[in-house]
Formats: sequence, structure tokens, C-alpha cells
Amino acid sequence: MLIDFDMLQELTMPGMNGGTGKMTVRMFNDDKCRIIPTRIHPGGSIGNHRQDSGDDMNYIISGEGRAICDGKEEILKPGVIHICPQGSGHSIENTGNEDLAMLTIVVKR
Repeated sequence: MLIDFDMLQELTMPGMNGGTGKMTVRMFNDDKCRIIPTRIHPGGSIGNHRQDSGDDMNYIISGEGRAICDGKEEILKPGVIHICPQGSGHSIENTGNEDLAMLTIVVKR
């Protein structure tokens, strides 16, 4: 299967899951997974939420941020991956002055 994200509509989402600011995404979604190139803009965050649909993996491409998963803080920087297992709660915040760019993959279970 080939997914061309340039062919998918870019969406700007304000305050996702009760977070702050804005993020920009292109989203592929089927019955097995969600694949989402994501940019959380400076000052933006994804609010704390329970990950019910599957395991959520966020590979950091550029920028700086932090995630809190089940109360544990993780520093986000290029080359790391934040994994929030199904059933856990997490939030992600851009703590830098540029977009926090990541590739999010949710494997549905």
C-alpha cells in the first residue's frame, strides 16, 4: 500500500483534546491504523486524554517538547519516539520556538 500524504487535505486543529494553540495534520485512517504527520505549532499542545483506540507512537522529526504519559514526563527531541500504550493517558506539548514535527502512528487493537 502506498499513502501519498500530499494528496490528503491538510487540517488545522485548535486545542486538540482540550490542549492549547493549534496543530496541523494530514491524516490517513483505516480500520487497522492511523498515520498522521503532525506539526504542533509553538505554544500548542494536545491535552491529556486516554488512548483507547490502540498504541500511540510519536516519532519526533524536529522541534522540542514534552510528553506526560501516566504521570511520567518525557523530553521530546528529534530522533526519539514517545509511545503511549492503549489504556494509558498522555499529553504532548511543544516547548520550543518552532513547530514540533512528528509522525504519529496509532496501531488499532
